[in-house]
Amino acid sequence: MNDRLIIFMKNPSLGKVKTRLAAEIGDEKALEVYQSLLNKCRQECLKVKADRYLYYHEFVDDHDDWSQLFFHKRKQSNGDLGEKIKHAFTEVQSSDEVNPTVIIGTDCYDLDHSMISLAFKALKMTDVVIGPANDGGYYLLGCRKFNPQLFDEIEWSSERVLRQTVMKINKLGLNYFLLEERIDLDTFDDLKASGFPDMAHKISKNS
Repeated sequence: MNDRLIIFMKNPSLGKVKTRLAAEIGDEKALEVYQSLLNKCRQECLKVKADRYLYYHEFVDDHDDWSQLFFHKRKQSNGDLGEKIKHAFTEVQSSDEVNPTVIIGTDCYDLDHSMISLAFKALKMTDVVIGPANDGGYYLLGCRKFNPQLFDEIEWSSERVLRQTVMKINKLGLNYFLLEERIDLDTFDDLKASGFPDMAHKISKNS
């Protein structure tokens, strides 16, 4: 069976995306940054050999740049992030078979297709693969076989997400592989430290 790639994204809307960044550079520039993140993510995902599932936060947009020829478009479920992830995995990955599945967000500019492909390659030899983020969370998580317990009782949006997830993996007796740490772009400092192009020329803080 084909590998499956799940992408979680927020619908790009002024004042509703990159809110921490927007507090520093304004809503319009934050939306511009998010659009760049979406464009980069789409380009990289198209280079990955996998069935691609795009999950929108609010509504499915049939007229954006994410072509239905290359992405299966769906809406995220209700509930916290853990419930949303579990629902998506349940939809695309059979619970009784080995179907390597990777989920990513759209906030990591430095995540490229080679790292996503490496995650799928790692899942041929390990149960779980994790891409640790600089904020204590993760920018990527992959499972060879669906384990819903990995997403229960996690303090989402905290610096404890990665640590708690690893504890879950160990408790379940699974093995895991860590990718290189990358920046989950939430603040102006994250923007400066990432590979976001021409940062100093395009955006200035509090301007």
